[in-house]
Amino acid sequence: MAVGLLVGGRLGDIYGRKRMMIVGVVGFLAASALCAVSVSPEMLLTSRVLQGLFGAVLVPQSFGLIRELFGPDVSKAFAMLGPVIGLATVLGPVVAGVLVDADLFGQGWRMIFLINVPLGAFALYVGARVLPSGEPAARGQRLDVKGAILAAAGMFLLVYPLTQGHELGWPAWTLAMLAASVPAIGIFAGYQAKRARNNRSVLVRLGVFAKRSYTSGVAFLIAFFGVITGFSLAVGLFLQLGLGYQPLHASLTMAPWAVGAFIGSALGATVLAKLGRHVLHIGLSLMAVGLVVLLAVMGDVPSAGALVTPLTVYGLGMGMIFVPLFDIIVGDLSDEEIGSASGVLTSVEQLGASLGIAVLGTVFFSTVGSPLHAGIAEFVHAAKVVTVIAIGLTVVTFALGFLLPKKAKQAH
Repeated sequence: MAVGLLVGGRLGDIYGRKRMMIVGVVGFLAASALCAVSVSPEMLLTSRVLQGLFGAVLVPQSFGLIRELFGPDVSKAFAMLGPVIGLATVLGPVVAGVLVDADLFGQGWRMIFLINVPLGAFALYVGARVLPSGEPAARGQRLDVKGAILAAAGMFLLVYPLTQGHELGWPAWTLAMLAASVPAIGIFAGYQAKRARNNRSVLVRLGVFAKRSYTSGVAFLIAFFGVITGFSLAVGLFLQLGLGYQPLHASLTMAPWAVGAFIGSALGATVLAKLGRHVLHIGLSLMAVGLVVLLAVMGDVPSAGALVTPLTVYGLGMGMIFVPLFDIIVGDLSDEEIGSASGVLTSVEQLGASLGIAVLGTVFFSTVGSPLHAGIAEFVHAAKVVTVIAIGLTVVTFALGFLLPKKAKQAH
């Protein structure tokens, strides 16, 4: 997904966002079905790659379609998007845990993928009826294939070792890949700048980085998604490997976090107009408070009940950030820039998430030692160490928030 997001955003500019949204949904649905019927790990992994690629086509279209549908009321639409994200966050892990434990029709884990089939069919039906078939923003232009290859290479060299490095034991070649990603991304940026100077079609409009709201938002996104994704991974590992929770039990234990995110996203959208950038700092403060309380109640063997309050507070703060953040970042982008910029933003999300997984995941397992031989005490200690680091990263994100504009800039 990280590799394909930049291309997905540009495809929407060239061929139309509705068309590419439909293509993405169809492909994601088909790939989900292939995952469900996989007969080998290799088939499952290949199907997951297809899921990621079609997801990369689907996701970047959402921002542009929202702007096309709502025009001057786009801020109200983004205010609705936040609670929807929160609701999905609430239902996703819980439903997944239920499906695995229920073993419907003897399908076990396969139902996690089969559930996408009716959801995808519904999305196709509704999308075909209500999404606008607007004129493509870059109609007649051609996809920058060479740029796509360079971007894919750079993102792969960066993201793959970050997500897989610890599991593989950080062999030398993973570190070499990380080092090679820097010049690779630099070559891509230089190539895009050259094409722009020659008035040729580009994959990424580098001009969007000249806007403070966008560049500051990119830095904030990396830090923010690094914290929430890496910490989420660590909590899930702690509950299932450390405390021995089954998938459903772990999902329900983390549900207060998601419920808090749902409430927080609605609250953040409501107060954005009055508070502006301050809502981000309020949300981050709540996240930090939740983490501090979590650290205090961890004890030797924390109960599920003791985790409810800190996880709810943490989720509440996290949810408050979703809507204001994206409203600030994309609010002053033109229609011609939105596809490319959305692809970059979603790529940055994936990058931040990968960094969070790499850093906090590595710290967690390094502190535990051998998961097969570690006791509860080692897992509790690892969870505390990760929580302390998450507090520090939240403080860093808080500081980055001051680089964003004080008010969200509304689209015209």
